[in-house]
Amino acid sequence: MIDKSEFKNFRNLSAQERIDVISRAASLTKEESEMLLTESVKEGTITKMIENVFTSIEYPIGLATNFIINGKPYLIPMAIEEPSVVAACSYAAKIASENGGFRAESSDPVMIGQIFLSGISDMNDATAKIYSRRDEILIRANSFSDTLRKLGAGAKDIQVREFKEEPEVMCVHLLVDVRDAMGANVVNTMVEGTAPLVEEITGGVAFMKILSNLSSLRIARASAVFSKKYFGDDNGVKRFLLAARMAEIDPYRAATHNKGIMNGIDSVLLATMNDWRAVEAGAHAYPYLSGRYASLTRYRMNEDGNVIGEIELPLAVGTVGGAMNTVSKVKVIRKILGVTSSSELSSVLAAVGLAQNFAAVRALSMEGIQSGHMKLHSRNIAISAGAKGDEIDAVAAEMIRDKKVSVSHAVEILKRIRST
Repeated sequence: MIDKSEFKNFRNLSAQERIDVISRAASLTKEESEMLLTESVKEGTITKMIENVFTSIEYPIGLATNFIINGKPYLIPMAIEEPSVVAACSYAAKIASENGGFRAESSDPVMIGQIFLSGISDMNDATAKIYSRRDEILIRANSFSDTLRKLGAGAKDIQVREFKEEPEVMCVHLLVDVRDAMGANVVNTMVEGTAPLVEEITGGVAFMKILSNLSSLRIARASAVFSKKYFGDDNGVKRFLLAARMAEIDPYRAATHNKGIMNGIDSVLLATMNDWRAVEAGAHAYPYLSGRYASLTRYRMNEDGNVIGEIELPLAVGTVGGAMNTVSKVKVIRKILGVTSSSELSSVLAAVGLAQNFAAVRALSMEGIQSGHMKLHSRNIAISAGAKGDEIDAVAAEMIRDKKVSVSHAVEILKRIRST
C-alpha cells in the first residue's frame, strides 16, 4: 500500500532518495531499485530538466546511411525501439541515391501565436482597428525578444480570424520568425505580452494566448526518384502507385501511412531532443487545411517509368535552445548529423519521412510488411525469452525458419539450445 506521506516532499529529495521512496511504495527488489540509478541521473544534469526525476530510459540509436540530400551526404542518427525503421530508411535512401538522392527545401521558420478574444460585438470594426495598428502591435511583440530582433527576425505580420460557430470570438495571429529555435517559448511570451494592447484596440477580452502547433507557414518539402527496377516489373509499379493512392482517398489507410512517415521523422527528433509531439500534432492536422485527412506524400510515374515521390508537411524544429544544448550526448548526435540550421534540419527530416514512407509502401505492395519486420523483430522476441549473446541470433534464426515468431516458441528453442 502506498504511503502518501512519503511523497509529500518528493520534489525536494535527491534522486537516490526518490528511488528509495518509490522502491518501498512499489515493493521493488534490490536489483530493480539499483537499476533505476542510471549514469545520466548520477551525473545530475538530467534531473534538472523535468520535475521529480528518479531515472532515465535508454532508446537504441541506430544510424541511417546512404542519404544524399541536396547533394550533401548525411549520417542520420535515429532513436526508435521499432525494428526495421532504420534499415528501411537506409534502403530507400540507397535506391534514391542512384538518381542523385533527395531534393529538399524548407520555408522561413515562421511560427503562429494566437490571441483569442471574446466579447467582440462589431467584428468588422475590430478587424479594421487591428490592421490599422499593425505596426504598433509588431513593435510591442518584438519588445519581448532582444535576440530575435538583433537577428532581424521576430514578429513579422498579423492575421485576423473569425469563427462562424462563435460570432463574438476573434483570433489574432502573430506571425513570428523564430530562426533556429523551435519557438514555443518566445512565441508564447510574445502573445502574452501583446495581448493587453490587442484588448485595448478591440475592446475584447483575451481569454487564451498561446502558439499553434499547426505551423502551416513553416513547411518542408522533399522529393526523390526511385528506379522502376526495384518494383520487379510494370505491375509492381502499378501496385505501388495504387497502394499510395489509397492513402490519398481513405483516411483509415492515411492514418497508418502517415504514422509510418512519422516513424522516421520522430526517431530523428527524439535523437536530437526536439519536440516530436508538437511535430506529430502539426503533421496530422496539416491535411485538414485542404478539407480532409489524407496522405502527406504523393507518388507518380515519370516518362521513364520510374517513380517520383514527394512529401510536404509542417516541421517546427530547432537547433538551438532547450534540452538539445543541455544533454552532452545530444550535442554529439547533432555533430554526427551535421546540420547547422533549423531549415537544414527540416530538409533532412522531410527526406527521412519520404524514405521511410517509400520503403513501407513498397513492402506493403510487394512482399508484405511483416516479412522484413518480423525478421528484425524476432531478435527482440529472443531477448524477451531470455536469450543472451550468440543465443539471440540463433533463436531468432530458428523462429524465422519455423515461421513462428513468439515468446513461447523462443523459450522452447532456447531450452533446446541450452540442453545440447
